[in-house]
Amino acid sequence: MAPRATWKGTIKLAELAFPISLYAAATTSKRVSFHILNRETGNRVQREYIDEGTEEPVEKEHQVKGYETGKDQYIILDPDEIADAVPDSDKTLKIEAFIPCSAVETTYFDKPYFIAPADESFSDSFAVVREGMRKKKVAALARTVIFRRVRTVMLRAQGLGLVAHTLNFDYEVRSAAEVFDDLPDTKIEGEMLDLAKHIIETKSGKFDPRDFDDRYDTAVAELVKAKIEGRKIKPPKKPEETKVSSLMDALRESAKASGKTKPSAPSKKKASSGSGSKKTPASQRRKTG
Repeated sequence: MAPRATWKGTIKLAELAFPISLYAAATTSKRVSFHILNRETGNRVQREYIDEGTEEPVEKEHQVKGYETGKDQYIILDPDEIADAVPDSDKTLKIEAFIPCSAVETTYFDKPYFIAPADESFSDSFAVVREGMRKKKVAALARTVIFRRVRTVMLRAQGLGLVAHTLNFDYEVRSAAEVFDDLPDTKIEGEMLDLAKHIIETKSGKFDPRDFDDRYDTAVAELVKAKIEGRKIKPPKKPEETKVSSLMDALRESAKASGKTKPSAPSKKKASSGSGSKKTPASQRRKTG
């Protein structure tokens, strides 16, 4: 069964336009989730909004959104007022520029989506844009209204379709300087750097998402299964702590643990006489004198 489209609209590039469907590329539906219960009755607990002043429950029809302008001061906004103020969606994903695929820092990536043509009769138009981007090795920056917010979207060719990421706004991404500027500019050289490079080389590999599992979900699922079957589950044994006396010792131990020893430097050869023949010892030369 084909997944349900999250959003449908039109891609527009200059005078070229064709219908597309946007599908969520990630989902949390398979994660372990819990319900809040009353321990005494076993019944599910419902959440209520309580008035801070009267401590009385507030029914849904009396709940409104408020924007805080000062301490305990709010501007009340009705749903109709918000709907009139936010931009309307014309369902158009307008491509504004093409950039190198690596030009956007990953910190700006928000949610991933897959894009496919919404109508098979426009598959050629879709393929023209997709293959043009693939050949030029570029991504497209586009803008549209998704869920009542104007969003910037980055599109890239992937397989027979396009993969898209909504991008965080600049004010939503913290500056790296806030964290990195106070770090010491430490110079690493010599054996310490050689060991680090050696460890990286021995640990080189390829990314396969199937190699990574959610240990939390797996552990909780096993716990639930054990409780259903009426058996106790033993907590996993804690790994032994590795004690090292210094950074250099830690690097050396890591290099050993990688299964390969650090290549030794080539030994220096003894100097030869140049003629290649063995020299006669001085004692014999004197005797034969």
